Amino acid sequence: MSATATPTRHVVAKVGDIPQNGSKLVKVKGRPIALFHVDGEYFAISNTCPHEGGSLCHGKLVGLIRSKEPGVYERTRPFEMLQCPWHGWEFDIRTGQSYCDPESIKARSYAVTVKDGAELAEGPFVAETFPVSVEDQYVLIEMK
Repeated sequence: MSATATPTRHVVAKVGDIPQNGSKLVKVKGRPIALFHVDGEYFAISNTCPHEGGSLCHGKLVGLIRSKEPGVYERTRPFEMLQCPWHGWEFDIRTGQSYCDPESIKARSYAVTVKDGAELAEGPFVAETFPVSVEDQYVLIEMK
């Protein structure tokens, strides 16, 4: 597949299926993907930890802690860092970047959007149609 391939969208959940600061394991094209809901935003990364294969969907969401000097700590980005449940390796849920080995380890991340059901029902499809009313919102993952 070429790098310029148009991504396809896959409906993976309804808004509300995933609790705040929670996760859900979904499959897209046979690939297990960890889907997270943090502060009204949705993020998706490969469910398999690139370190040793742990299920990232079952990891713990934590914040980022930075220090400019010994004994002084700053907590930022609450619930945006993901700890693998097997060995505690940490990944940024926005990018998949590892904080344990940032030069060589990264969990694959996927673009996520939320669309109204009525907008999805319109689609680019050509077929016999019937009046449809869709009132929920759905979470979609884009894959190339």
